[in-house]
Amino acid sequence: MFDRHSGGESAILVHIDFDQEANQEDLQEFVELVRSAGLKVMDIITAKRHTPDPKFFIGKGKIDEILSAKQATDANVVIFNHNLSPAQERNIEQVVKCRVIDRIGLILDIFAQRAFTFEGKLQVELAQLRHLSTRLVRGWTHLERQKGGIGMRGPGETQLETDRRLVRDRIKYIEKRLDKVGRQREQGRRSRKRANIKTVSIVGYTNAGKSTLFNRLTEAEVLAEDKLFATLDPTLRRVSLPQGSDVILADTVGFIRHLPHELVAAFRATLEESVEADVLLHVIDAASERRDENIEQVMEVLSDIGADKIRTLEVYNKIDMIEGAKPRIDRDSEGLPIRVWTSAVEDQGIDLLLQALEELAEEKQFQARLQLPPQEGRLRGLLYELQAVENEDSGDNGDMILDVRLDESDWIRLGRQLGKDLSQFVLSS
Repeated sequence: MFDRHSGGESAILVHIDFDQEANQEDLQEFVELVRSAGLKVMDIITAKRHTPDPKFFIGKGKIDEILSAKQATDANVVIFNHNLSPAQERNIEQVVKCRVIDRIGLILDIFAQRAFTFEGKLQVELAQLRHLSTRLVRGWTHLERQKGGIGMRGPGETQLETDRRLVRDRIKYIEKRLDKVGRQREQGRRSRKRANIKTVSIVGYTNAGKSTLFNRLTEAEVLAEDKLFATLDPTLRRVSLPQGSDVILADTVGFIRHLPHELVAAFRATLEESVEADVLLHVIDAASERRDENIEQVMEVLSDIGADKIRTLEVYNKIDMIEGAKPRIDRDSEGLPIRVWTSAVEDQGIDLLLQALEELAEEKQFQARLQLPPQEGRLRGLLYELQAVENEDSGDNGDMILDVRLDESDWIRLGRQLGKDLSQFVLSS
């Protein structure tokens, strides 16, 4: 690592508009992220570029502008709305003489503030260590650090090698602990499946009102603030539906534009509540000017974690901020609910949401006897993963005879996943 300046609470923000879509970020969201981190915005510097500068990311003129703004405002940290290389961070810090943080560093800082449970803290530390491992750019100058003991004398490890080894060891330790937590979560999910209790996972763009809606549905007291990533640790609660059946509702971390891969990887155990859910409630800020963009970003993350094929009910929230909007249910051509318009804050449309949830949760079951040839081992394995196999026998010709029961949507999703017409395997239903 290189010597870093200490951070602070007053920030100068740097936002660059690039021609390349991959480098484009949203300025308004950036400001909200910084405020969510508890920082005071002293100045915002913007510019346009075709491509990032290899040495400073921005031009030398903008570096001088940052230095002038820092001196004028007494700001003690500069935050970029982009991902910087370790060398770029170091080069900028040497000129502006204060701490420089990029977008990933900012989001990691927010996550560190929001982690309260043991699992959440482990996940944040894992993400921080993975990010740090890319920042170990050189060791200390002395190369003669020695290990003691017979056969261990000599130049020994450089400090860089030592740091990398310590980081690797800590990452492995945390991954083992998170694997254990993940297995415990899997046991809980299996118990719910055996009890035939559906799981409904709330997903959506950060600050769309997920936690407020969760609290309204469950009468829980999950932290709900007008801040990005107010919820980090997943919370599960049982909810009773109008006709008396129950579902498990899970509140999860919010998504964001270009969610760093370190965070997607570190929070995979948490996001598994979404991957394994029977129904997703995609909460959308209906009043947001960037509604369509936010929906697209959420679908991108769901695709990344393998949850894009799960039946989804869209919840257009915050209709109290849209003139003339009323609570309602939108349905597809088959009459199934696809969208509910609500206001969690004003308690509007919550009864309609529960009604729509019940219709999806009390879904029609597919029950049949299947005859699978030996080459259909993958389909058999997926049916067992869904705990859909009630009985299995062997046919005279070596085929597998399975009695299965599962949700009709799961059966349809299996066909799509495998790209096959599964009806060819049905003996009787």
